[in-house]
Amino acid sequence: MRLAFVALTLAARTSVAAAQAPTRPPPRGLVTEALSGESVALLPVTLVVADPTVRGDSSLVALGDRRQLLLWADSVVGEEFQGRAPEVNWVPARRLRQLAHRNPGMVPDPDQMGQAILRAPKLNKVPDPLRSSLRSLTAISGGRFAMAPAALGFTRDPGGGFRADLSLALADARSGIVVWRSATYGSGTTPGDALAAAVSAVLPAATTGP
Repeated sequence: MRLAFVALTLAARTSVAAAQAPTRPPPRGLVTEALSGESVALLPVTLVVADPTVRGDSSLVALGDRRQLLLWADSVVGEEFQGRAPEVNWVPARRLRQLAHRNPGMVPDPDQMGQAILRAPKLNKVPDPLRSSLRSLTAISGGRFAMAPAALGFTRDPGGGFRADLSLALADARSGIVVWRSATYGSGTTPGDALAAAVSAVLPAATTGP
């Protein structure tokens, strides 16, 4: 009888604790209508970290070394932005690299501008020299805005799959103001699924039909 009472008490305390535990707010969505028709530079991912629980997982190891992992992340992020928000003229990371290569001395290397600093949640003004680099880059790519996937992290989700946490920041290259940011996240059975889910969480849902 006493054991049953203790078990019920512990169960009740666990339920109360779960109910009182803070829940993470949903990611802040991007209003893509405001960018409709605009050219927006989609900067390369330069910071990827993996929790020890997934660092040696074959799914991540198969993606290769750090350079290959970053290029892979650029591809997944670019596909999601272009596929789910086609009303915006996204200029993907591979195109930005081409422009920098064709205009040496005029356009900075988009992989070496220091855009990972934009992951700081309270950074509302882009500091120099990043601001100057963004201004030069967008002058060639067109438009005035740049979207930075500033930091990407992988860990395990409660179901044993992958969880991707992604810090995104949209900056106005002319004024230097960070006009939008979101700490988004997503889960999936593979790193690619988790990252795609994290990006799609801030974009309009795909619709079909009339």
